[in-house]
Amino acid sequence: MKRTGSILLILMIAGTACQPLSGIQPVSTPEPVLAWTATPVVTVAATPTQTPTPLPGGYPAQGYGPTTFPESVNPLTGLEASEPALLERRPVISKVSNAPDNIRPQWGLSMADIVYEYYIEGGDTRFAAIFYGRDASQVGDIRSGRFFDENLIRMYKGIFAFGSADYRVRNHFSSTEYANRLMYEWEAGCPAMCRFQSGGFNFLLGNTAELSSYASQKEGLANTRQNLDGMFFQLQVPEGGAPVDTIYTRFSSATYSRWDYDTATARYLRFADTKDDFYNGRDETYAQLTDRLNTLPIAADTLVVLLIPHQYYSISPEIVEMSFENSGLAFAFRDGQAYQLKWQRPAPDSVVYLTYENGRLFPFKPGTTWFEVMGQTSEISQDEQGWRFVLKFP
Repeated sequence: MKRTGSILLILMIAGTACQPLSGIQPVSTPEPVLAWTATPVVTVAATPTQTPTPLPGGYPAQGYGPTTFPESVNPLTGLEASEPALLERRPVISKVSNAPDNIRPQWGLSMADIVYEYYIEGGDTRFAAIFYGRDASQVGDIRSGRFFDENLIRMYKGIFAFGSADYRVRNHFSSTEYANRLMYEWEAGCPAMCRFQSGGFNFLLGNTAELSSYASQKEGLANTRQNLDGMFFQLQVPEGGAPVDTIYTRFSSATYSRWDYDTATARYLRFADTKDDFYNGRDETYAQLTDRLNTLPIAADTLVVLLIPHQYYSISPEIVEMSFENSGLAFAFRDGQAYQLKWQRPAPDSVVYLTYENGRLFPFKPGTTWFEVMGQTSEISQDEQGWRFVLKFP
């Protein structure tokens, strides 16, 4: 079994939008600037994967969004929902474990519209998967919440399925306006959230349709369509990109991944770490990540690396708070091209979107988006192998 938590990352990265709950003042640090250089194209062998269904009559040249989406078009994917009735509810947000690595492959990630990966503690990351246009009969292993999840609950106005949290996080969640949208295992119960034994592990798996049904029955909770405007989608490849086929994201020696551009499907396929690498990328090993629910590869139509301020809330236990407000530097990858952009989130209930430096909207590719959340002082580099993002602290 691969060791997790082998390197304790203490993130004390500067923030300007929020103050840490502990009252510690973050230190301002400049955003990294990356010079544009072309990278040789490396063809990745085609892998069977799920291709989003095109809209009837072809995708409109003007695209969809950031507002006035047709009722049947999912504002989180830019695609027509196979069951438009699903859009008449709140999104379902589920925490999903990423450690230890022998709990992989996870359930249901291929069915999510949007997935966030972010640092938690002890060198590990966790996923937050957002389901809206499709349901997953099983998603998980569901694990505990973190302060960062508050951003997603507010942005996507969703219900939140998680396996409890540190008492400081739990107490904070319970004091907010979204407290009634928290889905605890002991409240929702099976079939919304069920326990399964497998390979010596006790897994908590959620059913997103049942979670939504349970939310509809909660007193005082309106499980109805919400305003999710903000994202802009176009099928055409944007101009101004730099060619790149491989993107590495490294959070620690214990947690790192690789995204390979698959020319056959025009999507990015995820490859996950298989062992600890203590040699700064010289001993990384990978295996392709699939979905235990349906055996499909985990893939993204748009991959986005967000650089946001991190700040240290607690040393022991290690708790990191992230200031995901206003704007910051972002890198988007779609159609084998890389773009240096800005992420924008002007209000707590605003869905995050992307712009060029001049403020013009950047189009997401219709389909699934993965967000990799990294700190502002992360190390960014390019070479013949691809682009590399390495989480660093000051």
